[in-house]
Amino acid sequence: MSNQHSEWAVQSNEAVVGIVGAGPAGLTLANLLHEAGIACTVLERGTREYIETRPRAGVLEHRAVQMLTEHGLAGRLLEEADRHGACEFRVNGEAFEVDYSALYGGQTHYVYPQQDVVRDLLGNYLARGGDIRFSVSDVELSGIDSASPVLTWLSATGERERLECAFVGGADGFHGVTRKSIPQGAVQEFTHQHGIEWLSVLAEAPPSTHKVIYALHPDGFAGHMLRNSTVSRYYLQVPIGDSPDNWPDERVWAELHKRLALRDSDWRLTEGRIIEKRVLDMRSHVVEPMRFGRLYLLGDAAHIITPVGAKGMNLALHDAEVLASALIGYLRTGDDSGLEGYSEKCLRRVWRAQEFSQWMVFMLHRSPEPFLSRLGQARLEHLIDSKSSVGYFAQNYVGP
Repeated sequence: MSNQHSEWAVQSNEAVVGIVGAGPAGLTLANLLHEAGIACTVLERGTREYIETRPRAGVLEHRAVQMLTEHGLAGRLLEEADRHGACEFRVNGEAFEVDYSALYGGQTHYVYPQQDVVRDLLGNYLARGGDIRFSVSDVELSGIDSASPVLTWLSATGERERLECAFVGGADGFHGVTRKSIPQGAVQEFTHQHGIEWLSVLAEAPPSTHKVIYALHPDGFAGHMLRNSTVSRYYLQVPIGDSPDNWPDERVWAELHKRLALRDSDWRLTEGRIIEKRVLDMRSHVVEPMRFGRLYLLGDAAHIITPVGAKGMNLALHDAEVLASALIGYLRTGDDSGLEGYSEKCLRRVWRAQEFSQWMVFMLHRSPEPFLSRLGQARLEHLIDSKSSVGYFAQNYVGP
């Protein structure tokens, strides 16, 4: 094997990899490739301010943090993130703690908002001389089934630009252009609607707990999630088709107080100014395979998962790690086994996470069918009472 590939990666004026999307998946891929000396260009439809301030998920698994640390990408995270190794379930006004860290090798979660992950990754990429184009529009892909894919787009100034590359990383989310550029029938798509919706609430309120709370209530699920010392995330199960307009702040707080309440306890929910309310469409979606030709999908472009279990950002980071390793291996040695196995390797983790998410969805939510609601409560009671069930939860919750 000649050194053609590695010389091309270092010396070419063209980007070897074009990346569409500057979320956690796209920026992690860009950082890992740039670290290896492989030229890449990132296209992002939002502004820098937008992607660095857009609130999203906030829980990282031990494995994800370990990967970021190995590549020098976790400095601020390690300094500022809170570590959590236990969560709390509330059933009929009673609280039950699960110390999943003690059950699974001492591994913990790191609570660190996704916008901070993006800010750190972007800052590192730009500090190393990385190439990113903000505020792009009308992105088009062509030649993705050839050895020379082409990306074209309108720049922030309205000029049409073109990038010839060898590979494309599609990290632009479920509604992005990359997945839609795959020919009809070339991949199989699996979709499941879970029959529930959540009202997602972000408030400027100090957390009322040191642990994530999952509450099962006759009126539906409620969750209290942790973000930082001044901001908290809450979830409420709401009817299908509901709108945030039906939830004035007073109603939100009243419902949270009711569903999270404990009997015979002085615990109280801290209120604050609500800064975001939106209804989440709780669906799951998986693309198989996660590639077509020289286009490789990662993150939400390849799979959507419910927020139950906090797997979305962690799956995206894993995709980026696997794809970066595969591309580096091919461009340095010509070994394409990593690229050929990319989809299969990622999908094993994706489907395992989907199964766990569905397991938790069924356990925590009230169904319109009373029989199914009682089955879900029985599963939660079994989790609390059974060592084998809580062991399954701990292994999957903290991340394999």
